Amino acid sequence: MEFDRVTLEVDGHVAILTLNHPEVMNAVSAEMLTGLMKALAEVEKPEKHIRCLVMTGAGRGFCAGANLQPSSGGPGGSNDAGLVLETQYHPFLRRLRTLPIPFVTAVNGAAAGVGMSFALMGDLVMCARSAYFLQAFRRIGLVPDGGSTWVLPRLIGKARAIELSLLGERLPAEKALEWGLINRVVEDADLLSKAKELANDLANGPTIALGLIRRLYWDSAENSYEQQLNLERQMQKIAGSSNDFQEGVRAFLEKRPAKFRGE
Repeated sequence: MEFDRVTLEVDGHVAILTLNHPEVMNAVSAEMLTGLMKALAEVEKPEKHIRCLVMTGAGRGFCAGANLQPSSGGPGGSNDAGLVLETQYHPFLRRLRTLPIPFVTAVNGAAAGVGMSFALMGDLVMCARSAYFLQAFRRIGLVPDGGSTWVLPRLIGKARAIELSLLGERLPAEKALEWGLINRVVEDADLLSKAKELANDLANGPTIALGLIRRLYWDSAENSYEQQLNLERQMQKIAGSSNDFQEGVRAFLEKRPAKFRGE
């Protein structure tokens, strides 16, 4: 399926969402954000039975950040760059956060500016060996956005987060792995196949429980210990009411692999 500057390929229970404007290294425009929202609407349709989402970029880069051409509808064409975030970027980021299924990002080449924010939204972040991250905002006189000032210090600590943002230096994939910012680094030629392999493993799992797991970890940063205990109790009630839980218990007792259906 093709949308505005985005493609969506469904392979079994896995959907591959590709940022598709390689001429500008998939720089994000208002048009692309519209396409992304339409693609997510397809992913979330129950009749599609999609149980894991992979996001990657077409061509030689994952995403070069916001498209700064005035005609793109991005911050370069507005007197209020914050309004552009509020009306265009934030709805998409919130939609990713509340996805009910596991979400994997396959980062090829550059993930710069808000493209870095998109990449780090993945529950699991897999990078090509040549990939790199760049907090590019200082280069154009803007502050980090896309939630990066919330995500980065929680993943790698304040010292490293503020260094990336103030200096605007490239962070290679290998260093990002060493810092604990991402999950895996693979050879460039293997990136998409390895990401699909990982996504299929997730899609064949108890995806109701996996979706609840991602919610628990997202919410944990804002909760006290007692609040998180209460949330775990609520989520466990939902997971324990699923058919997959019943199948998991039967499979355990019968000493066989479970056959989860995501229901």
